[in-house]
Amino acid sequence: MQISRVKLRSQQVLDEVAKAIVGKEEVLHQAMVAILAAGHILFEDYPGLAKTLIARSFARVLGIEFKRIQFTPDLLPSDITGSHIFDTVKRSFTFAAGPIFANIILGDEINRATPKTQSALLEAMQESQVTIGGETHPLPSPFIVIATQNPIEYEGTFPLPEAQLDRFMVRLLVGYPDHDGEVEILRRRQERKNDDIALNPIIDSDELLTMRSAVEDVFVHPDIASYIVSIVAKTRTDPSIYVGASPRGSLALLKLSRAHAAIEGRDYVLPDDVKILAVPALAHRLILSPELWSKKLTPTNVMENILSSIPVPKVD
Repeated sequence: MQISRVKLRSQQVLDEVAKAIVGKEEVLHQAMVAILAAGHILFEDYPGLAKTLIARSFARVLGIEFKRIQFTPDLLPSDITGSHIFDTVKRSFTFAAGPIFANIILGDEINRATPKTQSALLEAMQESQVTIGGETHPLPSPFIVIATQNPIEYEGTFPLPEAQLDRFMVRLLVGYPDHDGEVEILRRRQERKNDDIALNPIIDSDELLTMRSAVEDVFVHPDIASYIVSIVAKTRTDPSIYVGASPRGSLALLKLSRAHAAIEGRDYVLPDDVKILAVPALAHRLILSPELWSKKLTPTNVMENILSSIPVPKVD
């Protein structure tokens, strides 16, 4: 597939999703970039800001199998992955697959489950497989986890373990709509006369995989690769950061930059591609020094400072 075709089909997907989501073009664009980069997405924000609706809309428009898992404190790992059940007719155990066996998994309010249950996703997110009772079961391809969570200061939530946060390629904040956007939401609801939003599938799983394959051919200049590493390395030496990003963060930023270039119709990466995705790709991987907590400094603030301090390469 040509890069121009990737751009066209990506824009068609975004246009269709925008029928359901008003005024969040940047968030939708970054989510599409992560999907093309074969990454998992974490939506974090306050309740009622369409985090779940965004995930469901992408699943419909991408034309792939979708399952939703509501995370609660009493949810067990086997409720996600499945388990072996004794078949009284065959007199043997058979594997009953859990809801994780789908192309897009929506982990709704993922931080309401215990860390033990959250960890059931670790192998699936990294290796696209689950191991149960010594047996390894491959997951469908493509496999995307889209999780939502409310801010951790809300009661009844458990912070995601760092190992799991690191497996999300991006963390995206939705934010409140502006006045005109919220008025448009009300207008569309009155026009529809019901809550359901009809969206049409634009592509299917095979085409999505083909688009991902095309992204792999996007050229990255060695100076751009060095720029990515410099940004990530700075997170390990900055005095305000207790734990910085790992090489997984560098790889995530590389893949996101290529996907962003492809959506823009280019077969090469620019420094701006890196800068645009650096905060969504890296901020959630940082642990700030404890003495900064009282100053209300956020990982996003720190990443923005790092980006401003790293010289941008001039690439022909």
